Amino acid sequence: MLQRRAFFVCAFTPYVRRMEFPDATTPAERCQTMDEVRVEVDRLDRALVRLLTDRQSYMEAAARIKPARDEVRLPWRIEEVVSKVLAEAAKTGLSKRIAEPVWRELIERCIEHEHEFWAREHPGAQEK
Repeated sequence: MLQRRAFFVCAFTPYVRRMEFPDATTPAERCQTMDEVRVEVDRLDRALVRLLTDRQSYMEAAARIKPARDEVRLPWRIEEVVSKVLAEAAKTGLSKRIAEPVWRELIERCIEHEHEFWAREHPGAQEK
């Protein structure tokens, strides 16, 4: 049986990286056992880790690009990201009760990481 695979293409200069996300062996609606559910949740977790690793690399790029530490936390941008996530969640059926707190926590952890990375990238800069 040929297994289909979903692809996520991420453009980086000067190369393009393609990440594979295998389709479910057993779609959720056909799972009959907890073992089947756990296999698929583990598969999704591996895919999420790869996506979060890419997200982290963009936070590191932002830290490198931003000239001042106080530009790392931008409340308007936090709300913009959450708003976009909630709109996408509504389209795809992801519960707002899952999406909003998960993304707010993700954003906070990314801001912490970006602050640390910013300090390494700008060692002589004045912190405000």
